[in-house]
Order: sequence, then structure tokens, then C-alpha cells
Amino acid sequence: MPGERRTVCRMLAYGVFDRFKIALQGGKAGMNLVKARLAAMMFLEYFIWGAWYVTVGTWLGRTQHFTGAQIGLVAGTTAVGAIVSPFLAGWIADRFFATQHVLAALHAAGATLLWMASERTSFTPLYWAVLAYACAYMPTLALTNSLAFRQMRDPKIEFGPIRVLGTAGWIVAGLIVGGLKLETTAAPLRLAAASSLALAVYALTLPHTPPVKQTEGFRVSKLISVEAAGLLRDKSFAIFVLASFLICIPLQFYYAFTNLFLNEIGIQNAAGKMTGGQMSELFCMLLIPWFFRRLGVKYMLIAGMSAWALRYALFAFGNGGAGLWMLYGGILLHGICYDFFFVTGQIYVDRKAPAAYRAAAQGMLTLITYGAGMLLGSWLSGQVVDHYATVAADGSATHAWRPIWLISGGLSAAILVLFWFAFKDRDEAAATGTAGA
Repeated sequence: MPGERRTVCRMLAYGVFDRFKIALQGGKAGMNLVKARLAAMMFLEYFIWGAWYVTVGTWLGRTQHFTGAQIGLVAGTTAVGAIVSPFLAGWIADRFFATQHVLAALHAAGATLLWMASERTSFTPLYWAVLAYACAYMPTLALTNSLAFRQMRDPKIEFGPIRVLGTAGWIVAGLIVGGLKLETTAAPLRLAAASSLALAVYALTLPHTPPVKQTEGFRVSKLISVEAAGLLRDKSFAIFVLASFLICIPLQFYYAFTNLFLNEIGIQNAAGKMTGGQMSELFCMLLIPWFFRRLGVKYMLIAGMSAWALRYALFAFGNGGAGLWMLYGGILLHGICYDFFFVTGQIYVDRKAPAAYRAAAQGMLTLITYGAGMLLGSWLSGQVVDHYATVAADGSATHAWRPIWLISGGLSAAILVLFWFAFKDRDEAAATGTAGA
């Protein structure tokens, strides 16, 4: 019977494929190959994001003549995706399907949605396409991490060298987009769409990562557990979370509008030059343990927030001529801006939360910062940019960038002052006192 023949063929095909994967994964060489495959997954995962997100505002502003508010809303779609992602990453992949299959499905859908967005010229259909894409893509950040963790013997040692390939993917994407002068076109979205399709196919070859069987169903309360929320009763922790939320508001000025700013003032290959921020991020990551021992949590966080205020001051007074060094300085500060605040913050949360719900505490922080904080920042940055825009007869816009950057820098400085005087890490103070005694 035809149906029986098809079944036999399927069984043989799956059997050959499984034997091939087992052969690849056998022994020490097999483990190294698995790590290489996971590193390639990370490279593609962040190549996709870096290919379109940095320059989408430039394409929308300079070619499509969208307003700052509209650009801000499009940039904020990833924040909406960060809020939605726990529903998908934390439930569907844990209960119903193997992680690599969920990754493949989400990236295949993402490829279609990004390509659709690249062909839209009016705001509403483009926005909804990008929003749907963000809701498909953002869960894959957690899924790639969880898949990698489950294929490792010691994630604390093995994950770093694999994850760093993600940053390399972002850098390579920026160099390609900037080097080929694609920033004012829809090509970066199409490049990201093609890469997403490639990752969808590649995901099917990744090590099998079956769902973790859970005994209880999904509840909205699982997004922020009662135990994690209980940490907010600690005054210092609550101030830290509030400052993390607030600092994400001026952050979005950088993510949504820096590439547009650089292109508008005549900087060539702006996307390529902006990858200097990711390069400094890699370097500063190596410095964190040294500074952590000498500065402690509070002053590491203060250094990170100070870097954001300084960056915006450099952008405000820099230019494409004699002030070009200020622009480069502002870009290279990204390592301190990101690593000293966000990575240090994650370490602080890990230290404050009991082991039983550290993951829930990290999830709560992500939801509050990358979700709610970035979403509010997307809206506010768009409003400020529009306030200082001048629209020509052909629909193109120019902006008075100095007050825009001074406003975002002023917000960063105000949050810094609030945090400086209000935050006190009692655990660290106690440890210092004990060491002194």
C-alpha cells in the first residue's frame, strides 16, 4: 500500500538521520562539534537582529519619510516582543514541542514577516508586520540560550565562548550593511529575512532538545513569581529595579535614532562604525571581574549610568569635522554603558535572589527593563525627535540633534543622581565592614 510504503520510508529516513547525528556527537570530537554548531546558531541569531534593527530608523526616516514618533513605535516592537516572549519561550517549548522545532517555526515565520515589512511603504501595514515579527523573534533569544544550556556539561564554563559568537554576528551584520551602503534601503530587512530562513533550516539539524514535562499548566502569575516580586520589599533592590526601568527610557534614544543621526550629519558607513560599540562591549566584559572587586555593585552601576550621560553629551557636541572624535568616543562607550550597568545588574540580582527563584528574578528584571522600560522609551524618544524636526517640501526631515541628545543625557544624569543618593547595598557594606574589622 502507498501509505505503508511512505511510513517505511519515513522510518528509514529518520533512522539514518538519527544515526548520523549520534555519530557526529560521539566522543570528545563530537562534543567540540556540538559546541561549534551551537556557536553557529548564536552567530545567526544575532546576525539577524543586527542586520535590520540598527538601520531601520534610517530607512524609515530618510527614504520613507516617517515621523520620529512612527520610527520610535517601530523600534519599540522588540519591547512588545520581550513582554510577549515569556508566554511562548516559557510555556510552549517547555510543554509541547522540541526546542529546535519551535526555533525553526518561529524563524520561518519571522522570515516571511520581515520580507513583507520590507515591501510596505505606509506605516500601518509595516508596523503590524514588524510587530508580528518581533513577537516571533524575541522568544528565540531565550530559546537559543536554553537549547545551548541543555547541551552543555558545565554552562558556567562553556556558555561564554559560545555566546560571544552572537556579538560577532551582530558586528559582521553591521559591517556588511554599512560597507555595502544599504542603510537607507529596505535591503537590511531582506538580508535579515534571508538569514532568518537560513536559521530556520539550520535549527532542524541542531541537537534534539525535547520539551521538559511540567506537571502544572501555564498561569500568568508565573511571568513574575510571588517570590521574585517579594524581593522588591528590600529597599535597595526596589531602587535598583526602579533605576533599571528608568534608565531604559533614555537608552532607546540611542538604539532607535543613532544611525539616523549619523547618516543625517554626513557620516559614511555609519552602521559599520557603530559596530565599535559591540567591540568595546567584548573588551569591557573581560574587565568586569577586575572592576567588580575594586568598585563593588553600587559604583559599577554608577559608572554604567555615567557613561550613558557622557555618551549623549559627546553626541550633542560632536560633528563630522573636528568633533568626529566625540562621535567615536560616544560609540566606544557602549561597552561601559551596557556591561557595567546591565551585566553588573544581572550579577546583583543573582546574588540577591535565593537560588530557588533566581531565574524568576532575572525574568522579572528583563520584563521590567527590556519590556516596559524600552517600550516607554520608544514612545518618548519619538515624541522628542519629532519636536525638533523640520520637514522640507519633499517630505524629508532634518533635526536639531543637539537638544535631542541633551534631553536624553539629562534624563540619564537625573536617574544617576537619584540612584547615587538612594541606593545602598547593605550586603556589600556589611562585607566591607567585616573585612575592615
